[in-house]
Amino acid sequence: MKLSLSGRASATAVVSAVTLLVCGSIAGAAPAPVAAAAAPDIPVANVKAHLAQLQSIATANGGNRAHGRTGYKASLDYIKAKLDAAGFTTTVQQFTSSGRTGYNLIADWPGGDTGQVFMAGSHLDSVTAGPGINDNGSGSAAVLETALAVARTGYQPTKHLRFAWWGAEELGMVGSRYYVNNLTTANRSKISGYLNFDMIGSPNPGYFVYDDDAAIEKTFKTYFTGIGVSTEIETEGDGRSDHAPFKNVGIPVGGLFSGADYIKTSAQAAKWGGTAGKAFDACYHSSCDTSSNIDDTALNRNADALAYAVWSLSA
Repeated sequence: MKLSLSGRASATAVVSAVTLLVCGSIAGAAPAPVAAAAAPDIPVANVKAHLAQLQSIATANGGNRAHGRTGYKASLDYIKAKLDAAGFTTTVQQFTSSGRTGYNLIADWPGGDTGQVFMAGSHLDSVTAGPGINDNGSGSAAVLETALAVARTGYQPTKHLRFAWWGAEELGMVGSRYYVNNLTTANRSKISGYLNFDMIGSPNPGYFVYDDDAAIEKTFKTYFTGIGVSTEIETEGDGRSDHAPFKNVGIPVGGLFSGADYIKTSAQAAKWGGTAGKAFDACYHSSCDTSSNIDDTALNRNADALAYAVWSLSA
């Protein structure tokens, strides 16, 4: 997550209640409800396996996965290979920032109404100081595993699904801004929503929901209410991650966050557990943001919430 230096579960099943699609008029005969497909559970072990691969990539490439470095491109290649094998149509978008070549990875799931594109994404780059496993391997791995779950289940939503992994977020959302700025007006208008996941496995976690779009916010809150977890509105990184370029052109956005270098309060520790008076992620933007810098329960809950939102909002 790109934040200022100063401001910067295990759910065992998906919520059982799903949105009902109702046919018929209120004044007519009794409507026949049709249940939307329920989102699958996202295995946290699979998400952690992707994180282990990103850690290995960083270790083999100077200890980081930063923009313009070999570790970033190797991370992108790993994710792309998984998506290609699963049947996605992938596109690598190239750009230049700070004199180095950067890349976005876009993955489209065949089918659905291409006039209504629903997106979920995360930034894939780390800072140069460390491997970036929570920031933002956690979001990247959960988005990847959700995309793979789409393929495993053969999910065919009404809307067209698109997943994205952004480059150079740590330099100021460069990759996502490049993507949005290079969309035609017509193609921008086809994007019905964008979900962002930037740091969702913080070791002293909170459960924060973006409040940018009411319908998306409500969807996430419904999931967390269903598993008995309280949430708060996300403010620490407001406007400082890859949802911002989408929001700035009028696209509905939302997302989840587990906290960076803000300090957990006593009230937050009372409802979420963890340690009051300590940062949500004491290894934020540091060399210790490794595969050991992850809370499995937060990662699992947030990954399942991600899938719940994708299934609910694309149906």
